[in-house]
Amino acid sequence: MEEQNEAAEQGNPPVMTPKTAVRETSQGTVPHWADETAARIIREKGDKPCYTCASGITPSGTVHIGNFREIISVELVVRALRDMGRKVRFIYSWDDYDVFRKVPKNMPNREELEQFLRFPITMVKDPWGRDESYARHHEVDIETVLPRLGIYPEYLYQAERYRASRYAEGIRRALEHRDALKRILDTFRDDEHKIQGEWWPVSVFCDNCNRDDTDIDHWDEEWRLSYHCNACGHRETLDIRAAGGIKLGWRIDWPMRWEYEKVDFEPAGKDHHSHGGSFDTARHVCRDVYNWEAPVSFRYDFIGSKGSAGKMSSSSGQVITIEDVLRVYTPEVTRYLFAGTRPNTEFTISFDVDVIKIYEDYDRLERIAWKAEPARDTGTYNRLRRIYELSQVCLSPEGKTEMPPVMAYQVPFRHLCNLIQIADGDIEKTIEGLQNTGPGVRPEQLPGLQTRCACAKYWVVECAPDEFRFRLRPAGEKADLSGSEIVAIRDLRDKVIRTIKGYKDDKSCAEAIYRVAEGNNLEGKILFSAAYQALIGKDQGPRLANFLRSIDRERLLGILAAY
Repeated sequence: MEEQNEAAEQGNPPVMTPKTAVRETSQGTVPHWADETAARIIREKGDKPCYTCASGITPSGTVHIGNFREIISVELVVRALRDMGRKVRFIYSWDDYDVFRKVPKNMPNREELEQFLRFPITMVKDPWGRDESYARHHEVDIETVLPRLGIYPEYLYQAERYRASRYAEGIRRALEHRDALKRILDTFRDDEHKIQGEWWPVSVFCDNCNRDDTDIDHWDEEWRLSYHCNACGHRETLDIRAAGGIKLGWRIDWPMRWEYEKVDFEPAGKDHHSHGGSFDTARHVCRDVYNWEAPVSFRYDFIGSKGSAGKMSSSSGQVITIEDVLRVYTPEVTRYLFAGTRPNTEFTISFDVDVIKIYEDYDRLERIAWKAEPARDTGTYNRLRRIYELSQVCLSPEGKTEMPPVMAYQVPFRHLCNLIQIADGDIEKTIEGLQNTGPGVRPEQLPGLQTRCACAKYWVVECAPDEFRFRLRPAGEKADLSGSEIVAIRDLRDKVIRTIKGYKDDKSCAEAIYRVAEGNNLEGKILFSAAYQALIGKDQGPRLANFLRSIDRERLLGILAAY
């Protein structure tokens, strides 16, 4: 595959690698976008003893990598604020009191789940039987994986808060200002979509059947609210201060919680940030009804996956999860994909050959950050060093960004995939081989190397194109070669492989391989093809000189002994 690899590297489609996250200008280097946002928060919100940064999602289905973009975007700004010496509260709201409106396609026991439509998500049964509810199942999946990425928010569970009547004052305020709220919501709507007739800013989950198919009948202008259920006929009058089933509509609930939690920063997707979208209306509601200025924000764009069209959607079930990404990319490389890309830039998570290029880009970033490779100039060094810092999982006890204790043990990802297959998928054997043939792996480097090996193994088995996969033939298994090819393979074995430890690099070994071809009056590509057939049963494979030098000599001699 020597010639083929070179062609593939030249002919691959463009790789969606992270766009620069720090701009350079004639005046110097502009800080990383997270630092820019942190400075803006301080400037617009003033000098405060503590800043609140918020994120959140409705666990209506599998939480996907697109949702993760909001989580890590907030976390990067949180780190930037802490790096500036500021105290930060990082909250993540699980909107698990939202209505269960649709069963995603990727859920088991779909018919059983349909019985819970119109229930609050927190009351839907877990179809896997692992957790106390459908919502909790998705919450646990995320809460378990985020620490692997160095992300530690404070979780807020909205079902718990609503049921405890913590928002009673906010609910009453919405009822008192329902005419103003109606005007705000209609501001960005055309005549066809304006609110018609009587409208209430709240809905009620029926205390008898748990569904939200209810209508408000009366509010006494103080704390008592009456409703009836269209699904079961139940009627009831509730005390807002004690009732747990009353919930604000989304565009009022969001700004109410901004004021309640004193939120200073929260980004939103480009659908929410569109003109007249939920962020625009929430900003007005927050200021005009709840007397709080909306948080500093920015718009983040969608993420696609290679080979999948359109944005990801939890409700459709067609998603890539954080766990899926971490099977292929280490936590640091995963963070790099986001830290190295401005949030308003759409990009694609790749699982094909682009993976190799992304690892190469990250490795170069790491070498520059550790000054193992020179940067073009000081500005470039500072820019790349900051992206690298924010890509790291490790944090100081105060939550500030920290460099790892040592630079990672670097093995090119493509080469590591070859080593994993040479070792028949045995990661311990792969690392043992690296210990024996290269600079020793330090104890601090071992966990990171083990993770990279696991990613390489998964990628080459589950994601890589067929041309990247191979299996070494067992000793005694022969390829169907011509007489001249067999003679050349014998010479390759006896003149190159028996003395392979004497070659100082791949170049000198490759030169010896070509001498064998010349000595047998064969074109180099014919000898290469015969060697690959003898070793892995394919016409092409990894770069031959490096491949031979990576395999144990005795194993090579055992495979070729049959010739």
